[in-house]
Amino acid sequence: MEMANKLRCDLTAEVVGTFGEIRLRVFGTSMVPSIFPGDLISVERAVVSEVSSGEIVLYAREGRMFVHRVVACTGSAEHSLLIVRGDRLRHNDPPVSFPELIGRVTRIERGPSKIPVPSCLNLAEQAICRLLRFSDRATYFYLYLASRWSKFFPWRAVCRP
Repeated sequence: MEMANKLRCDLTAEVVGTFGEIRLRVFGTSMVPSIFPGDLISVERAVVSEVSSGEIVLYAREGRMFVHRVVACTGSAEHSLLIVRGDRLRHNDPPVSFPELIGRVTRIERGPSKIPVPSCLNLAEQAICRLLRFSDRATYFYLYLASRWSKFFPWRAVCRP
């Protein structure tokens, strides 16, 4: 299984490196409320020095892929590092280096709707994140409510102020 995951990461990086873009389905909850499980994301090739704070990136580490937001850029011009964290996570990930970065998220698709990639969270989303950071149950309840809300008010499901 571990070898299959590493191959998946390597293949994703190869596709982005060769063709410049890939579309992937997201399964985790670390980026709720910006990205939901089941959302389809488009990722374009990028290098660490081109990425700025607030952008959402895809990187691979230890046979796993992560989609997290850049909270800071550190290091020198030759050896830049990205400090990243999932929107609903409490702690930053270890710094992301050049070989680990696959690309930046350029589009989010939720069902038939295309959602602009948020460069920052609005006040309501920040409040939601603070609540969701302390409880997986609250996260799943939020996702349940969001799915119900979109069935009753489909035009409101993807609106962001």
